Amino acid sequence: MKTLHFECFAGISGDMTLGALVDLGVDPAFLKGELTKLGLSGWDLSFVRAERNGITGMRALVKLSESTPRLITKTEHSHHSWREIRQLIERSTLSDSTKGLALRIFERIAIAEAHVHGKNVEEVGFHEVGALDSIIDIVGAAVCLEALAPERVTASEIELGGGTVTCAHGVLPVPAPATLLLCQGLPVRTGGFDKEMTTPTGAAILAEIVDEFVTVDRFIERKTGYGLGTRKLSKPNVLRVSWRETLTPSADPWLTEELILLHTNIDDMTGEALGFLMEELLACGARDVTMTPCTMKKSRPGIIVEVLADAQHLDLLRRTLFQQSTTLGFRETRVSRVSLSRQETSWSGKWGQAHLKTATLENNTKSKLEYEDRARVAREQKISLTEAENLLLGDHLSSDNHE
Repeated sequence: MKTLHFECFAGISGDMTLGALVDLGVDPAFLKGELTKLGLSGWDLSFVRAERNGITGMRALVKLSESTPRLITKTEHSHHSWREIRQLIERSTLSDSTKGLALRIFERIAIAEAHVHGKNVEEVGFHEVGALDSIIDIVGAAVCLEALAPERVTASEIELGGGTVTCAHGVLPVPAPATLLLCQGLPVRTGGFDKEMTTPTGAAILAEIVDEFVTVDRFIERKTGYGLGTRKLSKPNVLRVSWRETLTPSADPWLTEELILLHTNIDDMTGEALGFLMEELLACGARDVTMTPCTMKKSRPGIIVEVLADAQHLDLLRRTLFQQSTTLGFRETRVSRVSLSRQETSWSGKWGQAHLKTATLENNTKSKLEYEDRARVAREQKISLTEAENLLLGDHLSSDNHE
């Protein structure tokens, strides 16, 4: 599988992203040509090869002229609203897919800024990310990603940095408020540097495009690009992006994932409350939730709650366990989950949309229809799950419109 991987050991920013993607193979002339479709003047984008601590990569430079105009209208403030930026992108002649990706990245930042300022999303004023150079960074990243067209995007945990940052809100500890909100639910770390290493733009790009944050993977490295940051520090201020070919099921049928098992014993919650807890944990990204009866101290009947989580959702699931249950603590165990790689097939037929998962080991194949599809047909036709499965499988065998 054609996988684009972001290694964020020194954080990520918009200009580092552009530099890395161009170093990976995007044509700078093509990128600049696409950006002119925004209809903006007063800017120039160039790329220079440089080095950081012995690592050579590409540095993206956005230069603005002194007469750079306002984006839409002239006001007494130097900020641009989400509405203005959205109109700018929508009115451009960029492709619909590039527009869509750029708008989704900007919308994430708008929501985060609105939350920080307590304002309506439509009226929120962008600060650093509202500047023309940051618009070039975000739209440019969308252009590059659409040009590269990866089948899958992965990333490492994200280095946020340390120390303090001076922004529109004053001097604050790293990460800045918007960056912190944009990284919610994502695996991050701090303290690797004493500077801000991940910007709101970089965090929003990752939050929108990454399919999976991985610590362990099996792949063949095909090509690597480096995007250089502005700072010259004691450690390399670079973003590494690479093309990886992940091993296919035919090469290795087993999928191994490094997960975390959270487990706790509870003896003072009702059945209704436990059912609600399970629903909330699954909604917050738990891979699996099980509840097993047990006998606790003082001969009390209790429940063992076990939650299987990945690193991306771990913090949110910890908080949910504390907020939605009576537990005061729980155990965490690192586990390796081994499963057969699965192929998914979907189709539309007489009985609507259906999805089938298939796993194969040598000559042994197992297939299963999604429960939600079987349940929908069973309810609609007032028949059993088995009868609904037979109807859907009949659709599958006769359909020539597999997706």
